[in-house]
Amino acid sequence: MKKRALVTGGSGAIGSAICCRLAADGFDVVVHANRNLETAQRLAAGIGGTAVAFDVVDAQASRAVLNAVLDAGPIQVLVNNAGMHDDAAFPGMTRAQWDRVIAVAIDGFYNVTHPLSLPMIRTRWGRIINITSVTAEIGNRGQTNYAAAKGALHAITRSLARELGSRGITVNCVSPGLIDTATTAAAFDESAIKRLVPLQRAGTVDDVAHAVSFLASDAASYITGQIVPVNGGMT
Repeated sequence: MKKRALVTGGSGAIGSAICCRLAADGFDVVVHANRNLETAQRLAAGIGGTAVAFDVVDAQASRAVLNAVLDAGPIQVLVNNAGMHDDAAFPGMTRAQWDRVIAVAIDGFYNVTHPLSLPMIRTRWGRIINITSVTAEIGNRGQTNYAAAKGALHAITRSLARELGSRGITVNCVSPGLIDTATTAAAFDESAIKRLVPLQRAGTVDDVAHAVSFLASDAASYITGQIVPVNGGMT
């Protein structure tokens, strides 16, 4: 029987690549979206998976949908990829900008991971993979909220890895740098990327997906509590 995987933010560029890679690896993939359910449904249809939609910040909605997901069996690979940024210099950052970015990353982690954790524990095998950012490690102007959110996920990962290791569950982060997406293209030109990245290029969504694939595999069974950089040498 196939192991099941759930990818939050699966309808986005990086999330879609992760979903496709995990499906190719033989997992039964649940593609999560917030507002882009139709995109998630098209992706799920193409990889033989299923799609779900809920706001990860809404605890009640998250639990209701995830309980229905669990009716088909436990999730053994969870990729917490949902996230957002809302950039501003800190003196001009509104409370709403701070709260929403933190909420999606941290409350979203809790609201999704908590209901899935006990069913995963009962299987005695699991992978929790949190998608963070190089910003958590080196900082970035205008992204104190984003850096705080992703840095907190690093701390959560290290602690949860210690809790769940005896249950056969690994917990790790994949920390991308500049990845070739529409957001990156709008913010960084080629000369800036070459200046910032020792490998002289932006990463691809597949670079991130391959790292997730490895951490989800049996080959990574002795790796836990780690922050795996996919950043072309930025750190």
